[in-house]
Amino acid sequence: MILHHRIISSVVCPVVSKHNCRFSSTSICSAAKSYHQSEKCIDSVSEHDADIIISKVTSAKTETEAVQSLLNDIRCNSINITHALVLRLLNRFQDDWKSALGVFRWAETHPHYEFQPESYDKLVDILGKTKQMDKMKALVDQMCEHNLVSLNTISKMMRRFTGAGDWKDAVKIFDNLENYGLMKNTESMNVLLDTLCKEKKVEQARSIFLELRPHISPNASTYTIFINGWCKIKRVEEAQWTFEEMRGNGFRPCVVSYSIIIQFYCSQSKFYKVYEVLDEMQAHGCCPNVVTFTTIMHSLTKSGDLHEALKIAERVRHVGCKPDTQFYNALLHTLGRAGRVDEALNVFTKEMPENEISPNTSTYNTMIAMFCHRRQAQRAVQFLRDLEKSPWGKPDAQSFYPLLKLYLRDKKTDKCLSSLLDDMVKKHHLCLNLASFTLLIHGLCRAKECEWAYELFREMLGQNIKPKYITCSLLLKEIKLKNMHGEAEMVEDYMKKMKSL
Repeated sequence: MILHHRIISSVVCPVVSKHNCRFSSTSICSAAKSYHQSEKCIDSVSEHDADIIISKVTSAKTETEAVQSLLNDIRCNSINITHALVLRLLNRFQDDWKSALGVFRWAETHPHYEFQPESYDKLVDILGKTKQMDKMKALVDQMCEHNLVSLNTISKMMRRFTGAGDWKDAVKIFDNLENYGLMKNTESMNVLLDTLCKEKKVEQARSIFLELRPHISPNASTYTIFINGWCKIKRVEEAQWTFEEMRGNGFRPCVVSYSIIIQFYCSQSKFYKVYEVLDEMQAHGCCPNVVTFTTIMHSLTKSGDLHEALKIAERVRHVGCKPDTQFYNALLHTLGRAGRVDEALNVFTKEMPENEISPNTSTYNTMIAMFCHRRQAQRAVQFLRDLEKSPWGKPDAQSFYPLLKLYLRDKKTDKCLSSLLDDMVKKHHLCLNLASFTLLIHGLCRAKECEWAYELFREMLGQNIKPKYITCSLLLKEIKLKNMHGEAEMVEDYMKKMKSL
């Protein structure tokens, strides 16, 4: 998904000490030491404030209750509300619309705080993501009164309506753009077409395009959007036809257009077609870029052809194509899959710094996953700690997932697991999602820790995250074995409701 987006957008288990960990990534962070020292105090204050606010809103049943809980708390009223703090909280509650809206409305009551458009757009996306369409529209109307609606806002609305199956509502938003203070032009038309194509409504997008074309001129991006859309629904012939239409209207296909076709053939594991497109690109004087090569290398690795994937990496180096962070992320993943750990560490600690390429969160996550796969928890934790101190990224849910999986597999359900979860939720304010809850409940049941698994099950329901039926069945079986009759009755009642829906 990352590669695809880049094409279109153009007590814890002991940590290895510095003396024992030859390959700690601390060496590449030395240049940022002063940065950490200057920001440390601010970060600790904002984290403390966030913890206070989170503790007050997570137990609220409605956004109104969340607002009142914050307004009635002396500590919350003394907090200095900043844009960074609001964004931190919205990111924390991106799957919990009640808490997110509650925090937002509470911040609105402070006379000296003015919301930035980024905060509004983030909440618009949260409400849309959680299918709160009426609340989302009401918020956008509020934004409209203050002239805060941008094309980015409109894009999020369209995407969420289309994702919820209401693509006609996305078209209505475009029809009413003037009401939001925006113009119908090539850029806004492309936003609509891109939204529809990404949700596989390509035929509808094509019909709308033909209707709009006499009034709004397309550009090269318009055709690239359709090339991507046709490939997304596996109709590559139409994508090839769009290439011809593009040329016929005076637009030359660029590396992005070709890379989309390459990505399609990669997804089908038709690598002979990939190389044919590469030849065609060169014949038309269009050189592949690092994104093109990264896509191919990633797909070869996924298909298990690690030798050919590493040949692509060598080709990048030899043709003078400058590597970037995403290229190195794919290369590290390939080296890890091939068991070439020392080479991966050399790339991370030497080659990337020498080429002045900064790692990001995904880079660290790749290293963490590599060591977890080899059951080397201490080295994985070291990279997690380095990521926490890094100026180039902060841990996300995927940073913790491999370690959680490893601890559960090794039945380390004591301080190792609980401390890691505390770091994830309390220190970094990351939400557990369906995949995380499922992993934990299944792992804890296998480790005969069904009391803890049941607590997580209740928390899951409290966050309106619906467990899978197999998760309920597994939990029910284990709690019955421990004679937890009341808990078993509750799970059984929930399973009956699931069947009736």
